[in-house]
Amino acid sequence: MRKQLPIVVFLWILAVVAARPALSQVPAAPAAAAAPAAASAAPTAQVSNDAQTPVTKTPCGSSVAAPFALPPPGSPPFVWILQPCFNSQGGFSTIENETYMYYIQLRTSQTRQNQFVWYDAMTEQTMLSDFKRLWATNFLDDLSIEVTDHTFPNGAVGKIVTYHMEERERIKIVDYRDTDEKSISIIKRTDIDEKLRERNIELRLDSFRDDGTIRRVEGVLRELMAEKGFTNAEVNHRVTPVTGGPKLVNVTFIVGEGPKLKIRDVEFIGNQAISDGKLQKRIKENKPKNPFYGWISGGGTYKEAEFEEDAAKIVEYYQNRGYPQARVGQPDVKTLENTKDGKTRWIQLRIPVTEGERYKFGTLNFEGNKVVRSEGLKSLYKIEPGDWYSRKVLQDGNKKAQEIYGGAGYMEFTPFPMLTYSDDPNRPERTLAAQVPAALAEVEAPAAARSKERPKENAAPSVDITMRIDEGPQYFVNRITFTGNTTTRDNVIRREMRLVEGGIFNTEALKYSVRRLNQLGYFKELKGDDRDMKVDKTPGKENNVDVTLKFEEQNRNQLTFGAGVSQYEGFFGQLGFQTSNFLGRGETLSLSLQAGDRAQNYQLAFTEPFLFDRNITGGFDIYNRSLQYIGYYTQKSRGLNLVFGFPVADFTRMFTNYSFEKVRMTDLNEALFDTSCIVRPTGCQTISSLKDLSQLTPTQIEVLRRNPFIYDSLLIGQGGERSVSKITPSLVHNTVDNPIFPNQGKRLTASVDLAVLGGNTQFYKPRGEAIFFFRHLSRTSVGFRALAEYISPLGRTEFLPVFERLFLGGEYSVRGFDIRSIGPSVPGSFVVLGGNKSLLFNAEYLISIMSQVRIVTFFDAGQVKDFGEPFSWMEPLLEVRAPTPPALVDPFATSSLIDPSAPGVQTIEVGKTHAFKTSTGVELRFFMPVLNVPFRLIYAWNPSRGGVLDNNLRPAKETTFRFAVGTTF
Repeated sequence: MRKQLPIVVFLWILAVVAARPALSQVPAAPAAAAAPAAASAAPTAQVSNDAQTPVTKTPCGSSVAAPFALPPPGSPPFVWILQPCFNSQGGFSTIENETYMYYIQLRTSQTRQNQFVWYDAMTEQTMLSDFKRLWATNFLDDLSIEVTDHTFPNGAVGKIVTYHMEERERIKIVDYRDTDEKSISIIKRTDIDEKLRERNIELRLDSFRDDGTIRRVEGVLRELMAEKGFTNAEVNHRVTPVTGGPKLVNVTFIVGEGPKLKIRDVEFIGNQAISDGKLQKRIKENKPKNPFYGWISGGGTYKEAEFEEDAAKIVEYYQNRGYPQARVGQPDVKTLENTKDGKTRWIQLRIPVTEGERYKFGTLNFEGNKVVRSEGLKSLYKIEPGDWYSRKVLQDGNKKAQEIYGGAGYMEFTPFPMLTYSDDPNRPERTLAAQVPAALAEVEAPAAARSKERPKENAAPSVDITMRIDEGPQYFVNRITFTGNTTTRDNVIRREMRLVEGGIFNTEALKYSVRRLNQLGYFKELKGDDRDMKVDKTPGKENNVDVTLKFEEQNRNQLTFGAGVSQYEGFFGQLGFQTSNFLGRGETLSLSLQAGDRAQNYQLAFTEPFLFDRNITGGFDIYNRSLQYIGYYTQKSRGLNLVFGFPVADFTRMFTNYSFEKVRMTDLNEALFDTSCIVRPTGCQTISSLKDLSQLTPTQIEVLRRNPFIYDSLLIGQGGERSVSKITPSLVHNTVDNPIFPNQGKRLTASVDLAVLGGNTQFYKPRGEAIFFFRHLSRTSVGFRALAEYISPLGRTEFLPVFERLFLGGEYSVRGFDIRSIGPSVPGSFVVLGGNKSLLFNAEYLISIMSQVRIVTFFDAGQVKDFGEPFSWMEPLLEVRAPTPPALVDPFATSSLIDPSAPGVQTIEVGKTHAFKTSTGVELRFFMPVLNVPFRLIYAWNPSRGGVLDNNLRPAKETTFRFAVGTTF
């Protein structure tokens, strides 16, 4: 009806003009007024003597005075008054009058300047144009133009033009209520607003009321209620005028729940080859809720809008098992019972299934391919004639073909599979004309040959596939643009790109570039979709594209100060600065000052990933550290590391490290020493406590020499200090997509420490590590790590120093155990002195709760063995027993009552235990943007812990709870 208003008013205007009897009697305008609808001078105009006296009322009801001057007698009608009118809404408008006058082009006569606008056909055309412009603003609900005449005493006719307008209602408040007039609680207001944004529906405050938009909002509310299980929800709206303001309304949506549909049973109709149970497992939403793990698997509530996705999963399951014609119909909802309060209705879903025949692969052909030959394409599809048809096999082949064509710049490559079934009666070779020659040939063939060639009656039919290919044109890169990198410089990003301007638009090179950029860790993860990457065709340049990458910087600058506590450092205070993107150049700089009751660390490190603007890594690390291992010793070290690296292949780099370190040991635990004595004329010489090994007396050293293993491991005989000068070549292949929250990729590392460049400690230490991440579902991933280490002395070094020996335990290896608590112990005690070889295995299942929060379930296992001890599944469970003290002690005796020949401290085997120490549990891992490290809350259960003590030399606990930072691998 609204769309017809302009035509109706136009006809009405013409009728008014035609009906004016006086218009035809008006003499012709003077020559000066001949220009249509133009203001002209009238030298013979008469000045009105009643210019201030009201002469008439306008259709809006306002009184107007006579014009200052009138045209001379015999002049045509002139436009006297132009007035917007809002009578239908009380004479008030919600939009400023100047806004409407902006769209109105008609102008009135300026009688004081003796300029008149004559009312003629051009004036009426201007009025019609005004009508169209005003109506197009969508401000109005109704519009008409009225023209009235006023005849002055001298016969002049003044036209009063009135624009009658009724504005659309404006929304003051939008509210959502339930049937009890309470705020709706089933669906959140934020969910409603988000869904409206997705559908591009605007119903905001101070906007015009639009009934079509209101109906669309009602549809969104029904959809959201259906997702919550209220498929029968009733949604209406109420429009209430706001008092005190014209055309202002409140819109309230009334949402009634209706009974919530709960699924008790799902039955499939028509399936024979696949059972109901297997099909039900394919459903994501519309299935009964499992009472044990339903909070993970979902289900339980009928969601009609989600059924199409569930049906597609069932069809895909069938088609991957040889049923390309499988179809799923709409479900029949059968009511089983209603609860007494009427809020829940239990239903059964009866889903019709059409399986069709089961087919095997026949021939595979290609049509339309010009760039890649059919033989090359066929090798990408793992299709063997006689195998059961699988849609996944076709999709995997299409994906590989897409990579081949995308790498050559054919980004619009599209394959269309056409299926031809062997049992189709309309197949050409099954027509009568095709069957007759085959029948004659069969009659003439020998019987033996016929028996071999005739197919079995029960043989499965086959399906031939013709892949019709639309290659599209080849595209080239016009321009690559980066946005959002407010800190990181363009050249840092561009050097990671393997897509170049002016080159072929290689889609695989673009994916490769995105992975390399994610590995930097400078930005929030690039997903590679439309939100962070756009590929647009270049305007005016054929077969060219512009690539835009949108970045969101992560704060890689970390300034920390304060205090804390951890299992490793104890209570500590620290001040430090660390950045992985120094000045936006991609350089790593670290300055750390830390002091505490168990650890002190002073360190300066710098790494340049592109040394001399070439893809060469260079850096250094200077440090002075002191770390107390509770129950063992304090290790003080100072040294220098130099690193040099270069690429050898994609995602593979070769590194060479040189380090020089000096290490001193203090505060040794008494249990590390052999406390038995040497009988001498002066008495029994023992060692009860030591603080500084450099202060040992010759007698004490002689006592320690009784155990050369301890003697050399604790640096005795070297002035209490060891120096290590070593070079470490390593090869690293890293395709892990994100350094903090990985989802897929692998990291393979092989290295060997060669301490042969001087120093008083020489050894070699090979190390191999393999880490794999696999994406499981959209929000879950699986990670694995295997680590093997070995160390052996060289040259003049007979025994390894304790700080180079191998240990396990702690949140970076086997999570449920204390740090350095797994490994061979000192003979005659349970103090761990470490071994020379170790095996470590870690497995994680990572569940992304939010972008920066993960739940991780894990399983860790590891063992450490010493020289001459092979890895094994079981190992002896040992017990240390001290000699029994005498029952009576004579305080006046001059000699010991202990029999010198009696055995001292003994280590006795009391059973067997598992050699691999294991830990399993769950941890909450969340990223702290301010500190730029992932924090972890770890709960661990240690099922295999026999023979392991904690750092207080007590048996390891069955369960532990820890706080840590970083990641295990």
